[in-house]
Amino acid sequence: MFELAILGAWAEFALRWLHVITAIAWIGSSFYFIALDLGLRKAPDLPEGAHGEEWQVHGGGFYHIRKYLVAPAHMPEHLTWFKWESYATWLSGFALMAVIYYLGAEFYLIDPNVMDLAVWQAIAISTGSLVVGWFAYDRICKSRFGDDNTRLMIALYIILVGISWFYTQVFTGRAALLHLGAFTATIMSANVFAIIIPNQKIVVADLIAGRKPDPKYGKIAKQRSTHNNYLTLPVIFLMLSNHYPLAFASEYNWLIAALVFLMGVTIRHWFNSQHARSGNPHWTWALTALIFIAIMWLSIAPMRQNQNDLSALPPAFARFAEAPQFDAVHSIVMGRCSMCHADQPLWPGLNWAPKGVVLETEAQVARAARTIYLQSGVSHAMPPANLAWMEEDERALIRDWYRSATGS
Repeated sequence: MFELAILGAWAEFALRWLHVITAIAWIGSSFYFIALDLGLRKAPDLPEGAHGEEWQVHGGGFYHIRKYLVAPAHMPEHLTWFKWESYATWLSGFALMAVIYYLGAEFYLIDPNVMDLAVWQAIAISTGSLVVGWFAYDRICKSRFGDDNTRLMIALYIILVGISWFYTQVFTGRAALLHLGAFTATIMSANVFAIIIPNQKIVVADLIAGRKPDPKYGKIAKQRSTHNNYLTLPVIFLMLSNHYPLAFASEYNWLIAALVFLMGVTIRHWFNSQHARSGNPHWTWALTALIFIAIMWLSIAPMRQNQNDLSALPPAFARFAEAPQFDAVHSIVMGRCSMCHADQPLWPGLNWAPKGVVLETEAQVARAARTIYLQSGVSHAMPPANLAWMEEDERALIRDWYRSATGS
């Protein structure tokens, strides 16, 4: 029988794979339509109601595409909808977050040094913030304040900076940036589900009924689509950040996240300008590079948290330190792993601990119990290529230690 830790690891892998697949489909179609929309050109033979056209070549064939600003005069026989890519991306992403951060809340979501939460409290804050965030954003967009899109985008940025700070005051650094990405992705997917697709369905219903569609629905959908365009790249960065401690394990991780949103704007502005053939703003790349350098500089400020005190370990980690085999496992880790997983690694060419995992104290080993078990007990992933010559009986001892502590 596969035990919970192994099933969880495979469930995480499967959901992550699904999430990446669906995200590629959504982001790919979104970027394509943004490029298409900006590249439309007027032509003397455009039919009534057509806003522009584009000729494209791909896969050995030519494509002739026309866009109607509101709608064509008659409902076409075949209409392709682009919506499931967005829905599947959000659903798979939320499922992945539930498997990693909800089922493993004591390991990955809660840090008592930041805020000592019960598991149910942390999950409630997580889910509640996503729901409240969408409704607050939607309300602002629908208010008079939202009539000015530039003003609205600035306000949205300020809100995102505030949310990034809030998450870092509640969750672990890893979970904070991941939740900021989930917060933003929820807004994007909800834009598709609650605004863009319903507005398009209203236009289609008007065409079927022989009524002239109201152009306001297309204008509203265009605004939300523009927001999604500029939020996409920061979301990708935030989703990847949990693999890079230099991004999340910093005292200024919330500020790093704030700067990432600015990079999303500068990069997309260059691409949008290229697609619209309105110039080649090289300054955007210079500004992006400067922002990234600032992020690199901020990343070297470590989190000021004491994780070396064995007596201060939460119960979820203390059980591993209290297991009978802990002293032997700690000795194995010190002999086979700590030359790399140290504040100042001894292995040539390593400037910091891989993945930010430091294994020098008993408390650090207890906190990394699940990772040690999966990487060195169940699998032979660590040490890489078994460069430290970890023996099979040592791996067996690691397995026995973890299983006795968890009762599995």
